[in-house]
Amino acid sequence: MSTPSLEQVNAALATVNDPEIKRPITDLGMVDSVEIDDAGVVHLTVLLTVAGCPLKDTINRDVTAAVTKVAGVTGVDLELGVMSAEQRAGLQEVLRDGHAQREIPFAQPGSLTKVYAIASGKGGVGKSSVTVNLALAMAKQGFKVGVVDADIYGHSVPAMLGVADSRPTQVEDLIMPVPTPSGVSVISIGMLKPRRDQVVAWRGPMLDRALVQMLADVYWGDLDILLLDLPPGTGDVAISLGQHLPGAEVVVVTTPQEAAAEVAERAGTMASMMHQRVAGVVENMSYLACPHCVEVGDPEHRIEIFGSGGGDRVAATLSERFGYSVPVLGRVPLDTSLREGGDAGKPIVDSDPTAPAATVLVEIAGQLSGRGRGLAGMQLGLTPTSKF
Repeated sequence: MSTPSLEQVNAALATVNDPEIKRPITDLGMVDSVEIDDAGVVHLTVLLTVAGCPLKDTINRDVTAAVTKVAGVTGVDLELGVMSAEQRAGLQEVLRDGHAQREIPFAQPGSLTKVYAIASGKGGVGKSSVTVNLALAMAKQGFKVGVVDADIYGHSVPAMLGVADSRPTQVEDLIMPVPTPSGVSVISIGMLKPRRDQVVAWRGPMLDRALVQMLADVYWGDLDILLLDLPPGTGDVAISLGQHLPGAEVVVVTTPQEAAAEVAERAGTMASMMHQRVAGVVENMSYLACPHCVEVGDPEHRIEIFGSGGGDRVAATLSERFGYSVPVLGRVPLDTSLREGGDAGKPIVDSDPTAPAATVLVEIAGQLSGRGRGLAGMQLGLTPTSKF
């Protein structure tokens, strides 16, 4: 059997992506040395970005598997080292592509990432549940999806995605978003606190700084879609979002009852005031399929626990107010699987994809992912030919 060449081994290593950065380890300077002995054993050193990297076992497994597949390799002797401060600084420069540190990539004119802010007028309408399920549904459609848990006080997205106790890796002053089993990347203020039970008690400037940090200091890579789970209401974070991401579109979540619909209209109006477009309305907890009728094969009987018409009212009011069509994207029924999936860290579109609520959420995700990138906030690159 012939001894494998160095080029073959390096080509195999180029197929291994860092699980957090989602780029080949060869491009990131993580492969420190590669040697092949006469017996066909590959001796190599791969450098982790930081000591105690939470995904070092994944890197170990993926590198070993890739190199083992090379013809002629009889064994893999892998040593995991740690980057020096200089090497981490070089990696940071590679990831930033020479751009300024405080630049929000999604706010740049050439950004192709669709940004959706999931908003509500009041708490308790299931906004975070809608966010995580839309993210997973879009990821299942083949999109690269990131989630920013911008609900600073009520951050629940990490727990719903099953990564509540995970902490992001930091390369110098650049933060890696936490990957999830579904492929969705997430960052939350809850991941940046020293303790999970620590209370966040911030006001305007600090809230703005936190939002900017999660957008500009996090290496998101090339995302197709970014979802932001906003805090309820029309406060500081909603204003900051409009200032920093004017091209974001807003999805308003409401429940059917009158009280929720009225305040949901305010959330949509705030988006318009910040020159953002409202993509549509999601009516959550829309109805309960009568369990007795379902048992006898009649799923059409619905119990409207919270009344009806709230989503239609919000959509009609906002359409009239803005002068363009704001559709009802979908009506998500009450479903115990939806609640159970969130509590267990396994959203319903993944844990019970045939459930009625999962079906509606997947349809909503399809409508949003199929939309084109809006022109709001984008420079058109036009220059006057003459001055008056």
